[in-house]
Amino acid sequence: MIKRFLPDMYQESIFTINYKKLKKNGIKCILFDVDNTITPAREEKFYEQTKKLINKLKKDFKIILFSNNFPKRIKKFGDYYSVDIACVSLKPFSFKYRYILNKYGYKNTEVAAIGDQLLTDIQGGNKVKITTILVNPISEKDERETWLNRQIEKKIFKVFDKRKLLQKGKYYD
Repeated sequence: MIKRFLPDMYQESIFTINYKKLKKNGIKCILFDVDNTITPAREEKFYEQTKKLINKLKKDFKIILFSNNFPKRIKKFGDYYSVDIACVSLKPFSFKYRYILNKYGYKNTEVAAIGDQLLTDIQGGNKVKITTILVNPISEKDERETWLNRQIEKKIFKVFDKRKLLQKGKYYD
């Protein structure tokens, strides 16, 4: 049961992921979480470094911002980074992931999800058997609704550590 929260990869940030390896493994589409993955939660910060990374990645991958947040917020990021968006995704439920697979014609083996939360981003992606990549949150500030998830995550990380499945700060790909 605990393995439903276990990511395929764990990296410090979106900037330390081995995207060449993803491409080599057949990944064609990357779903980026927004809040605390590419920008601090509850803030509208647009980073030039992130824009450069996304523009580089667009040469090899379809990039989609995949968020539980509302269109009013996420559209601004989609416009700035010139990528598609999927809002109100209701992660960890799987229907929006399946919608993306069907809409763009991808197999689950061709999609990777990158996010900062085990309970939403990773569990949701694991449900549909896509590649899941956990990154550290870029800010300690979270959405109010995320506080409980973070408390549960702490317990899951303790179980992972005890079973030597994943240790916080020990990155792998």
